[in-house]
Amino acid sequence: MSESRRQLLSIGVFFIIAVVAILLYAAKVFADWLNIFPLIFVLFGAWLLILAAIRAQSPQKYEREPFGTLEMGVILMALGGAWFLFRTSALYSLALILLVLGAIAIVAALRRKKP
Repeated sequence: MSESRRQLLSIGVFFIIAVVAILLYAAKVFADWLNIFPLIFVLFGAWLLILAAIRAQSPQKYEREPFGTLEMGVILMALGGAWFLFRTSALYSLALILLVLGAIAIVAALRRKKP
């Protein structure tokens, strides 16, 4: 799958995620409309994890590594989760962000480069 097709696919998925988040608010699944944005972050982060798996299956020559896409997905999911937690406690929110950044740093340090 070419990079432009993946980008178009990601744009389509983003719009569907936005619609799902808006419909969940309309169905009164969550009370505050500001929760739409963290939900979009979390769901789009999950999409980036799926996209990383797709990229790992058929890597292109001059394309970002699947690990970079996976990192972005995990960070987006952490930001969305931290945004949800921020209303409860800013300390939990900060702890989640630091935990994810630490885990990504450890995995990146232990990762082996392909020769």
